[in-house]
Amino acid sequence: MTATPPDLYLVTPLIEDAEAFVPALREACGAAPVMAVLIRLAPADERTLLRRVKILSAAIEAHGAAAIVSDPGGEVDLVALVTRGGADGGHASDPERLQDLCERLKDGRNIGAGGLDTKHDAMVAGELGVDYVLFGEPGPDGRIPPISLVVERAAWWAEIFQNPCVAYAPTMDAVPILAATGAEFVALGEAVWTHADGPAAAMRAARAALPSHRDRAS
Repeated sequence: MTATPPDLYLVTPLIEDAEAFVPALREACGAAPVMAVLIRLAPADERTLLRRVKILSAAIEAHGAAAIVSDPGGEVDLVALVTRGGADGGHASDPERLQDLCERLKDGRNIGAGGLDTKHDAMVAGELGVDYVLFGEPGPDGRIPPISLVVERAAWWAEIFQNPCVAYAPTMDAVPILAATGAEFVALGEAVWTHADGPAAAMRAARAALPSHRDRAS
């Protein structure tokens, strides 16, 4: 396991109105350093999706973070959405869509893999050369795996493989637990966007919960 504390990675809710979400996004990204933001898009036509990506990518990149577009599925061309939208990378959970992303997105942009239900799924994604694997994110139905499973998978991956690992924290309490696995990134989603004191307070609390900052404060 690496001794380097993990970076924070944000996951948006399903976005329908990009302009309305920008203030919350800016608040979160401005409160603590964020390495990347995974843009999740509600279903729409490709032109609408592209407009959302452009708006959100600009806001994310203004804070020095990478804008990663999650595959919206359907007939949408994820590669075109990423490149035309000015994003920094794409993220897919479906194995075929992930392979297509790896084969076609060869301009230095980041590629992430999610929806990894088994260790075999994760290893297949790693063999494709993805830039990171993500464990524990909400599924299409909103369900999340037990935190114990995410801890086990993240620790297993971080110990054996070189591709970076992202571990999704469903609650603020899970941040230090996942940070201890050796994962390079700890991801936060609803725990930030629904925080009682707002996104900025959530991000400051998350950063304080990471080992390096917690140790300094104690």
